[in-house]
Amino acid sequence: MRTTFHQELETIDQKLIGMTQLVQSAMGRATTAMLEADPTTADEVISDDTTIDALRREIDEHILRVLATQQPVAGDLRALVAGLRIDRDLERMGDLARHIAEIAADDFPRATVPLELTGIVHSMNRAALHLAEQAKEAIAFRDKECAAELDREDDEMDSLLAALYREVLASDLDMRTALELTLLGRYYERYADHAVAIADSVRFETGAPA
Repeated sequence: MRTTFHQELETIDQKLIGMTQLVQSAMGRATTAMLEADPTTADEVISDDTTIDALRREIDEHILRVLATQQPVAGDLRALVAGLRIDRDLERMGDLARHIAEIAADDFPRATVPLELTGIVHSMNRAALHLAEQAKEAIAFRDKECAAELDREDDEMDSLLAALYREVLASDLDMRTALELTLLGRYYERYADHAVAIADSVRFETGAPA
């Protein structure tokens, strides 16, 4: 019975890791679509979000099935609850990438990001992808130290968001561009926040303080 249970947990973890890879890819491609005015890639990101949503439902159903059939004890129950929390955050990360792709698609052929601000957006994308990678490692290895590191690295995203807002406020951008840049900054920042929330779930599972 215990062997079967741990095999189920391993399968759930592999699905969570696969979901993390999907949301990483979605964010990277959404940023490319926006900065390069590429509607084809934007449409692919938007369409692929249904795969992320379907995987979340699959993981939820798998966890609920294990809860119903395996009678998990306290430590095992924490692992399953953490899984439900993690796939929720991953789904939201996918949604945020889709939102960026939607802006790119709506703006085509117009460039969403002015040339002078592309550097900040590139940096926000790199920070987001790095945080997602750290979250994936935390899930894969149940690494509470890696999870703790995400909290510190999220500070970089907060600094970049503040820098973007300062640039927008100091510029003479048209209203539409200013609003879209404000939204984009918020989407990257929220993506990072969900990666940190995944780290919190890993610490919850391992019994480490959040």
